[in-house]
Amino acid sequence: MSARFEELAWRETPIGEISLRRRLDPRLRVDVYEVKINDEFLMSSLFTVAEIELARLGLAALPAGARPDVVVGGLGLGYTARAVLEDPRVASLVVVDAVAEVISWHERGLLPDAAALVTDPRSRLVEGDFFAMAAGPDGFDPAEPGRRFDAILLDVDHSPRHVLAPANAALYTVDGIRRLTAHLRPGGVFALWSDDPPDAEFEAVLAEVFTSSAAHVVSFPNPLTGGESANTVYVAT
Repeated sequence: MSARFEELAWRETPIGEISLRRRLDPRLRVDVYEVKINDEFLMSSLFTVAEIELARLGLAALPAGARPDVVVGGLGLGYTARAVLEDPRVASLVVVDAVAEVISWHERGLLPDAAALVTDPRSRLVEGDFFAMAAGPDGFDPAEPGRRFDAILLDVDHSPRHVLAPANAALYTVDGIRRLTAHLRPGGVFALWSDDPPDAEFEAVLAEVFTSSAAHVVSFPNPLTGGESANTVYVAT
């Protein structure tokens, strides 16, 4: 049996102290991996349903015969990115994360199933500021500036209203989303994970920029409360 608690990695970053922890949950008898920024929990391996659905719902909005090139903004524990690679249609994946240490967690195998992201020839992990890349002309692939993609999937902030850094808020405006669409091919998809219920104001932003959009409420069992919790996945085409 593994140790009760272990801090696997820690680093000071521009957005605060980021750490990766593993703890043994005695009630569930499973290892739980958690990411914290300062004293705030950012993500947990106990709650991954909506992160996986971000990939599935986003890719489902593309034509069945598509061979999509995909961007994932926010690597974290890797659940969204791995779910993308599980779709056999996917031709390529670029995962952008602003923190080199987070990429290193996967490259060093500190997380279960990390090998899928570093050994799959379709996948590349890129250190960069997703929000600056979305706003600029060069986009998300440093090896091919200006490259366009079929799907952009984003899971960085808690929600459009609860952002990790003040500068991120500019993305969730009409102008910010329009700049992001410059990196999508015609018919492309933007999908976003949010910890909050559907937000009418952000839905209006998406409706102004995209041809179609929807907010999907993703419910899942909460083993800590014994009840049910929910996240939101926005999908816009």
